[in-house]
Amino acid sequence: MRKLVAPALVLAFPAALLGGCTTAASRQHQAAADHPQAQLYDENRDAASDVDAAMAKAATGGKNVLVAMGANWCHDSRAFAGWMQTPRFADMLAQRYETVFVDVGHPQEGKGRNLDVARRFGLNEITGTPTVLVISPDGRLLNRDTAASWRNAASRSADAIYGELSAFPLP
Repeated sequence: MRKLVAPALVLAFPAALLGGCTTAASRQHQAAADHPQAQLYDENRDAASDVDAAMAKAATGGKNVLVAMGANWCHDSRAFAGWMQTPRFADMLAQRYETVFVDVGHPQEGKGRNLDVARRFGLNEITGTPTVLVISPDGRLLNRDTAASWRNAASRSADAIYGELSAFPLP
């Protein structure tokens, strides 16, 4: 009996591990099917200059600035970027925002980059990706309470995302 139990445990252990991986893979596949994806977070961009340019355009154009701080390795960041490229969102963004995608590396692992962009607007840390900042042309962070809440962007509906982003008043 003991010999039968031990091999069963050995076989059950890898099967449980594979089941977890399969479940995670299934969730990723399902998430990919539920939303568009884009890889817009470029680690080679000068994030501070990109944000400065967006702030200047926003001031003259009567718009807010949307800064998506994420990474291409993150499915929620890719989902957020993907939604922003769909015609519905692209039209809304063109009317209401100057938009910047900032690569933040792996801040959760202490390997972040461009974190000074968040600090510039009073957000001292990035706890998840994406972190989405909505900034007035005069530099006020308009969504301090919800900036970090986007790390579930892949599981949000298009209507919920659109509703939240379109609700910010224009300057």
